[in-house]
Amino acid sequence: MAKAREHFADDAAGHERIRSIDDEVLLKVKIQRWRGAVWTDGDLPWLIAAGQREDGSPDDFYSALETAARAARAHYNANNRHPLGTTTYVGHLLPDQNDRDRYQLEAGARLVRTLAAAVQELARGSLHDGHEHAADFPAFRLGVLVRADDGHETYAAVRITGSVPDDLIAVILRHVPGCDPAAWYPEYALPSRPLLPAEQAWSTLMDPKAAAELLDDE
Repeated sequence: MAKAREHFADDAAGHERIRSIDDEVLLKVKIQRWRGAVWTDGDLPWLIAAGQREDGSPDDFYSALETAARAARAHYNANNRHPLGTTTYVGHLLPDQNDRDRYQLEAGARLVRTLAAAVQELARGSLHDGHEHAADFPAFRLGVLVRADDGHETYAAVRITGSVPDDLIAVILRHVPGCDPAAWYPEYALPSRPLLPAEQAWSTLMDPKAAAELLDDE
């Protein structure tokens, strides 16, 4: 699976078709003796079958895939009024709505983990020098500013440039360490400048102990 992700993430990589399958375009992925069949849905590749290469053996992945696909085609034609004109059928291997729903849920979980780590790292960097630290994401730019003075309250601000849904904003604010998720207030300016038209910002107070722990975690 790691090899498939790596191979299909590279736009310049060439892809070889599995010629024995003719009802769908399946592409090969190879690592050592392992072989996989990848079906693409737009820009999203799905690894739908895998096995080991055994030249000359009926257990060879490609041979077994073709045999199973021919049997599936015969079963389909025997149970449907409109028979397939292809020699194979792999429709039962393709992702269904449950698979797509799970992919969306897992993608959301990955994004939350990525955002949580990024927010913590930006906050740590800003604590070091008192300047805003920022990171770019596909649809927006995220900035975090933390200013702490000995004996005084610790100021924290989050800036977002771009279009971000409210639920994602809530995720970002919730993961700023040492800040009450319900205590963020919209801002119309940052300490050193007004906001630009495409920017949104919020501020609150960070627990000084959390700020010290954030620096100690390095």
